[in-house]
Amino acid sequence: MTDENENRADATPEESVTDAVSAAESTLDDGAEPDIVPGEAPPLVEGAESEREIEVAVGEKLVEVKNLTIKFGGLTALDDVTFDIRRGEILGLIGPNGAGKTTCFNAMTGVYRPTSGDVLLEGTSVKGRKQHQITRMGLARTFQNIRLFGEMTALENVVVGLDARHRTSVPGALIRSPRHIREERSSVDRAMALLDFVGIAQHAQKRSRDLSYGSQRRLEIARALATDPKLLCLDEPAAGFNPAEKEDLMALIRSIRDEGYTVLLIEHDMKLVMGVTDRIVVLEFGRKIADDLPATIRNDPRVIAAYLGVPEDDAA
Repeated sequence: MTDENENRADATPEESVTDAVSAAESTLDDGAEPDIVPGEAPPLVEGAESEREIEVAVGEKLVEVKNLTIKFGGLTALDDVTFDIRRGEILGLIGPNGAGKTTCFNAMTGVYRPTSGDVLLEGTSVKGRKQHQITRMGLARTFQNIRLFGEMTALENVVVGLDARHRTSVPGALIRSPRHIREERSSVDRAMALLDFVGIAQHAQKRSRDLSYGSQRRLEIARALATDPKLLCLDEPAAGFNPAEKEDLMALIRSIRDEGYTVLLIEHDMKLVMGVTDRIVVLEFGRKIADDLPATIRNDPRVIAAYLGVPEDDAA
């Protein structure tokens, strides 16, 4: 059987991470205090601070997943899956364990190469591109298992994410040109604004490994937002949360959408999914079985059967 790793695309180049970490450290060593204090951060999208347009036409197709198929040897993990994601919406991607949800995420973000089919972001294929290239195109994600730089502070982790937006050339960074210095200082201010937005600005100088589990989850979201994505993919962000934390997360996801971002959400907590999404796509055994509004999905016999494991006739 073909090993699953044969479908894995090239990893993000280490050079990108190293350069970004160096920039973050040099910025903090300058001794300049960030202009943002907890609770007083400006809007995430404001004037020239972002190239994104906050006024979006909800319903316009942002992402198109077309006939996506992924096979690992004799196992078909995704089977001819097609759906779209509309600009300005929160789309839920749900299904029982093993349905293919994370595999779909991985194909969209460059971790896996599709066996066939394609993923288009604003009409441009992401197929065959490396993960950091897809991020620069505007598709960012979090992971089921938290992936932070444990020895770096929360602030530094977010500054690393901002590297995707830097325009300074390598020579400019080496000689610390005025433009490079301005970008560094702007990055710190922007990173603080993002930490404040997700509710952990008070932990900016803590090492990420020392943060609580919930704060680490929020830090991952802040770092993903730092890339200023056109689509933010959240992979089970509520895993391990208590009910109160889930309510807070729902409010945060709505706030992210209100800032003009489009969100794709994988989540097992049905109360959270039904309460926060505009539309839901359901997978079962790698196939799409439903694509509709939450109220319709809630009563769909196929979805009930998939989750309860009962025949559709009995679930109707």
